[in-house]
Amino acid sequence: MAYVLVFTEQYTRRATHFLQRHPQLRQQYLKTLQLLETNPFHPSLRWHPLSGKLEGLSAVSINLSYRITLEFIIQEQQIIPVNVGDHDAVY
Repeated sequence: MAYVLVFTEQYTRRATHFLQRHPQLRQQYLKTLQLLETNPFHPSLRWHPLSGKLEGLSAVSINLSYRITLEFIIQEQQIIPVNVGDHDAVY
C-alpha cells in the first residue's frame, strides 16, 4: 500500500531552509521521504504519535538528531509533512 506525500508551500520553505543549513543530510532526508511513501511504519523511521500541543501529529526520524513532524491522513493514504528540524525546532 503506497502513500502520497502532499507538500504544502510552508513545509517546502521549511525543508529548503533546513537543507541549506544541513546539506550533509540531503541524502538521509530524501531516503526518509521515499521510505515514508513506501512504508511509513518501517522501524527505521521510528514513527510515533505526538501528544500535548502537537496532538494529532506524528513524527519520524531522519536520524537520531533530526525529525519530520507529519499530519498522517490514513483514510486518504496521504502524508502531509508539517515541519523538519532538530528536536527543539519541531516539538
